[in-house]
Amino acid sequence: MRIVIGEGSCGIAAGALKVHSAIDAFANSDIQIGITGCIGMCFLEPIVDIYEENELKARLVKVKESDAQNIVNAVKENNLSLVDYLKISDEDNSFLTQQTRIALRNCGIADPENIESYKEKGGYEALKKVLTSMTPEEVIEEIKTSGLAGRGGAGFPTWFKWNAARQSDGDEKYLICNADEGDPGAFMDRAVIESDPHNLIEGMLIAAYAIGAKYAYVYVRAEYPLAIVRLGKAIEDATKENLLGENILGTSFSCTLRIKAGAGAFVCGEETALIESLEGKRGMPRLKPPFPAQKGYENKPSNINNVETFANVPWIILNSGKAFASMGTETSKGTKVFALTGKIRRGGLVEIPMGLTLRDVIFNIGGGIRNNKKFKAVQLGGPSGGCIPEALLDTVIDYKALSATGAIMGSGGMVVMDEDTCMVNMARFFLDFTTKESCGKCVHCRIGTKRLFEILTRITDGKGKEGDIELLEELCDSVKSGALCGLGQTAPNPVLTTIKYFRNEYEAHINEGRCPAGECAALRKYVIDETKCRGCTLCAKKCPVNAISGSVKQAHKIDTNKCIKCGLCKSNCKFDAIEVK
Repeated sequence: MRIVIGEGSCGIAAGALKVHSAIDAFANSDIQIGITGCIGMCFLEPIVDIYEENELKARLVKVKESDAQNIVNAVKENNLSLVDYLKISDEDNSFLTQQTRIALRNCGIADPENIESYKEKGGYEALKKVLTSMTPEEVIEEIKTSGLAGRGGAGFPTWFKWNAARQSDGDEKYLICNADEGDPGAFMDRAVIESDPHNLIEGMLIAAYAIGAKYAYVYVRAEYPLAIVRLGKAIEDATKENLLGENILGTSFSCTLRIKAGAGAFVCGEETALIESLEGKRGMPRLKPPFPAQKGYENKPSNINNVETFANVPWIILNSGKAFASMGTETSKGTKVFALTGKIRRGGLVEIPMGLTLRDVIFNIGGGIRNNKKFKAVQLGGPSGGCIPEALLDTVIDYKALSATGAIMGSGGMVVMDEDTCMVNMARFFLDFTTKESCGKCVHCRIGTKRLFEILTRITDGKGKEGDIELLEELCDSVKSGALCGLGQTAPNPVLTTIKYFRNEYEAHINEGRCPAGECAALRKYVIDETKCRGCTLCAKKCPVNAISGSVKQAHKIDTNKCIKCGLCKSNCKFDAIEVK
């Protein structure tokens, strides 16, 4: 038997390295210990798998250092009953069994730091097939048959971009991977690079062969240090085995691959801004046309796709475009990876066929809302997306259906919100983000997003005025129509969708001076339910401004004029007698 420890960023953050060290301390040389990346079940980290040959015998979850000796003894004695208390439950395991994994097929299974581990799972066979038996045109046709659309957000046909770059004049062409994943709550690309870097490399090599590129770059944000380290090692190992560099696998195809660490500007997720940054300039979007396929990096024909797009390519080549197209809907083929976060019971990475509903993902795979709270909305597409309410939970997950709601597929962030979330404040959060991330090149984005943020801040501070909602809508339309790039054009989406589906919350803030969710501090009002209060005096003792009065064993009262709304009374009340209104 061998022990495999999940050491993606989520596992490491939960203590996987400490668990690994503890297991090492108890194990002897007869026990094989390895690592893997993120399996996607981030809510159960640290995760330790026990294998016999290539068969998974036990998956242990929420492992602590103190469990190390039991795990080692279970392996030594071939008695897995010793770790029954750590084994994943059937309910939690359903998080994984309900998925269809293509881009994530090796994540949490293969060793990301060992090229042989990738090869054992069919790695680089697709590249061999392409280089020995397919023309570039045949590769592009296979991708066309698959219906693979760019997974970075816009959903543009992948084959069309590849074909445009291939047909552009010039011998020097570039392939670029956009790994500048900046949406709050999104971590799909990071997990793929950390957990299966060779899959990305293989997908990029196939794309480079298809478009005729000899040079490839991965533009990844510097906030992903583990991803950069593991991708760097994978590039070194692939180069040593003649899978990168000159005359790959003895053919006439040559391609080098380099990593560019970006400084974390959200706008560099836009392909022309990314190219500017890659060239060493300030990341600011270019006017289009010309498109990158005609004039991209160094004014040479270039193609840009994101990590998930490339991660699907080797599977498509080996299993056929028809197999990929058999999954999904008429207009959206294959699978899509989502980062399921927020007020969800089972958060992590989810890969599902297009065509499932939001309800399927949130309540079946994700297990519903934490602490038995009521579902309120889900934000799709990050700052560029929109908030979808409970009434639209049965919306099918495909590009067309999600766009009809006012949201977008985006790169795959799916942030779940419960009844305690203020939708006005949520819109404000995203506008704060886009205001700070605007490159400042165009007035509509630079000034328009700032004005939207200021109005939203005024409303959440209890200073909203009649006509603010209409002013927000007018400004949103102006920003959308006048902004130069996708950042500005989509920045108003969170505002417009929250006004569309949660207008009553805006009206409550402005007309009633009330936050229905009780989240906006300026509009909170703390009151004591006299039927629940036992007069224990604890709240009065904790109040820093002496705003609570009352006798022992008698119901207390809060002086709202003195109350600074710090919440200490509510957090310390043992009888749930303090309410926020």
